[in-house]
Amino acid sequence: MDYLHEGLVKLNFSTETIPAIENNLKKYVNELILFNSAYDLVGAETTDEIVIRHILDSLSAYHIIRKLVDEKKANGASELCIADIGSGGGLPGIPLAICMEDVHFRLIERMSKRCLFLENCVAILGLTNVKVENIELERVPQESIDISVFRAFRPLEYKMTKRLIRVLKHGGYLAAYKAREEKIIEEMSKISELIPEYQRIPLDVPYLTDKGEYERNLVLVQRP
Repeated sequence: MDYLHEGLVKLNFSTETIPAIENNLKKYVNELILFNSAYDLVGAETTDEIVIRHILDSLSAYHIIRKLVDEKKANGASELCIADIGSGGGLPGIPLAICMEDVHFRLIERMSKRCLFLENCVAILGLTNVKVENIELERVPQESIDISVFRAFRPLEYKMTKRLIRVLKHGGYLAAYKAREEKIIEEMSKISELIPEYQRIPLDVPYLTDKGEYERNLVLVQRP
């Protein structure tokens, strides 16, 4: 089975856009496979594992994030910036950037060797809307990001969450890919003083969550 193509269909990408998206995603998967052992990029080895657990998982929130972008544009925002914090191997930033050519992406990663991998991917994929930044979160300018996305990131705790909120523009969003609901409730209860309200949006990841063995959610937090 072609999990990538069928997964994009299941995620409701239009038939007109799928060929170009699929082509670049395949190139990206090839790079992940080629450099994974050297750079420790993803916790998967086969092409199918990478496609399902990482590519389709990253894109499962695409329509949610796309809606946030469109709403901001409708309200007059221009030159929107989405930052992938702790980008690692470029997930979810690169798959999202492939699908959103009209939005500027910043891949923020503190490890130099992973930044080399990211820069190589950006060049090979011709992603003119992506910039790789070899810096730590503490050095990101305050109020410089419209939407921050992160995946496979450490649990949200008070100090880190405060830093994440500071780099957001007012009205901006944190979009955190998370797993089980009970873990989210426990995690967010510990920072309720900082984040009294948040949205938990269930994510359907083709060939992963539909088996009933996994649970994926997106946690959305808006900065006032």
